Amino acid sequence: MKNNKKALAVLTITAAVGLSAIVPFNAFAASPFTDSASSAQIQTAIEQLAQQQIISGYENHTFKPNQSVTRAELAKMISLAFHVNLNAAAANSFTDVAKADWFYDYAVSLSSLGIMKGTNGQFQPTQSVSADQLSEWIVNVLKVEKTAVQQLPSFASLTGSQVTRGQAALLIVEAQQIAPIQVTKLQALNAITLQVTFSAPIPTAELELEPASKNFVFDNGLAISNVPRLKTGSTSTYLIPVPTQKAGTTYTLTYKGQPAGTFTASTEKIALKSTDQVTNDVFEVESHLADGVADYGYVIAAYSKSRPGAFIVDETNKYNGTTYQILSSMRTRQVQITPQGGAPMTANYLLFTQATDGRQAPKFILPDGATFKPGVTYTVSADWATIANPTFTAKEIAPLTIQSAAAVDAKTVAVTLSEDPKDEIFVSRRVSLTAADGTVLTAEYTLTSRKGAVGTFALLNNAQLVPGTAYTVAPIGNWATATPGASVTLAK
Repeated sequence: MKNNKKALAVLTITAAVGLSAIVPFNAFAASPFTDSASSAQIQTAIEQLAQQQIISGYENHTFKPNQSVTRAELAKMISLAFHVNLNAAAANSFTDVAKADWFYDYAVSLSSLGIMKGTNGQFQPTQSVSADQLSEWIVNVLKVEKTAVQQLPSFASLTGSQVTRGQAALLIVEAQQIAPIQVTKLQALNAITLQVTFSAPIPTAELELEPASKNFVFDNGLAISNVPRLKTGSTSTYLIPVPTQKAGTTYTLTYKGQPAGTFTASTEKIALKSTDQVTNDVFEVESHLADGVADYGYVIAAYSKSRPGAFIVDETNKYNGTTYQILSSMRTRQVQITPQGGAPMTANYLLFTQATDGRQAPKFILPDGATFKPGVTYTVSADWATIANPTFTAKEIAPLTIQSAAAVDAKTVAVTLSEDPKDEIFVSRRVSLTAADGTVLTAEYTLTSRKGAVGTFALLNNAQLVPGTAYTVAPIGNWATATPGASVTLAK
C-alpha cells in the first residue's frame, strides 16, 4: 500500500469527496495479491479497491487482509476512495509526520480538511484504528449523518479497537455507495467541448436538458448547450457541449450547488474540411474521420449500436494511434456566411443534421426568407472552427416539391416530397392548410419524424382539422413548392 501514491487530477474541489466507479467483481481478471481473505465479500471489496488503484498491497504482492489497518494506511484509502483533493502545501501540524513519509500528502490533506485529526500534535501513523474512529472519518469525508455509515451492512461486524485491512476495505466500498456524486476531473477538449469525469454515473433522469442545465452551472456566461453524453467504454466520463469559450477566461463549474472545478478556456477550434450548398437556403460544413475529427456520435454510448463505424476512444480521445478532435453537439451552434460584396449573415444549425448521411456534415440554414443567389461566392466562418476550404459558389437548386399530403389525425399531417431528401432538411419548415371558407391553419415539422420522403407536420396553436373539410397544402417560405391540387382531408 505504501509504494503506489496515486496522482489525482488537478481540480479545485471544495466538497472533496466522490464515489469511485465500481466495476463488478466478475469483470476483474485475477486477484492482484497472492493471499486472499477468508470472506468472499471482503475479498471482492479488496479487488474492487485494487481495480480503482486505491490499494496496492506490499512489495511481496500480499495484501494481509487480517492485519490491523493503520492510520497512515487509512489516510491513503480514504483520500483516494473519496477523491479528496490532495494539498501538499497544507500546513503540517504533526511532529511525527515528515515530508519524506509516503503518507505525508494524505495525512496533511485530511487534517487540513478536518477529516482526520491528531492527538497532542501527533498523527500516530502506525496506530491501529477502531470501528468508531473509522466511521467518524468516513462521516467527515462524506458529510453525512453518522447513522448512515453505522447502518452499512458490514459495520455491525466490526468490534473492538482493531479494524483489519480487509474490514476497512469492505466498509469503504460500502460507503462509496452512499457518497454524493462529484466531479473528479474537468477539462476543455476544444473551444466547444468539455470532458467531465464523475465519481459515479449521472442518474439517467438527470441527463435530460432541463435538469442538466440546472445541475451544471458555470460563471462568466458559459452554459451547457445540450445534454451530457456518456463516452462509450466509460462508466462516468461525459462529453458536454458548451458555447464557444472566451480566450483567456477562467471558468468555474458548480455541480448541484457545489464547486466542482475550474478550467481555462480552450482556444482549439475544430478543423473542418469544406463547405457546400445543399438547397436554395441550406448549406453544410464537412469534416472527416480520416483528418482526425470525430463527430461525438461515433464515440458516445447512446449511439454505439446505431452508428456505423462507432469506436471507443481512451481518456485522451485516442483510438488506433490517432487522437481525435471531438465535434460535440451542434445544437444552438451558429456560423457566419458572407456573400461576395455583401453583408455577413448568421446561419443557424439545423437540428439532427450533424452526421445523418454517413458524413460529418452539419447543415445550417440562412435567415428567414433568405436564399442563395446563383453565381455568387459565399464564405463561411465560425468562432468555433477553422475551415480549410470555406467558400463555395451558389448554384440554381430547385426548391423541394410537396407531392401530396394526408391527414394522420386531427392534429397531424403527413407531407410527402417528390423525392427523399436523405437528411433532416424538413427541420424548422412549415406548411399552411387553407380551407374553402378561408380558414388557414399552420403546421410545423415534427423533429426526427421523417421516413424517406415523408415527414410529419403538427398543427400549431392547438388547431385541429375539421372532419370532411378539404385543405389546400402550401409551403410557408421558399423552401418548397406544392404540386397543384395538393390537399388534405380528415375523414368523417
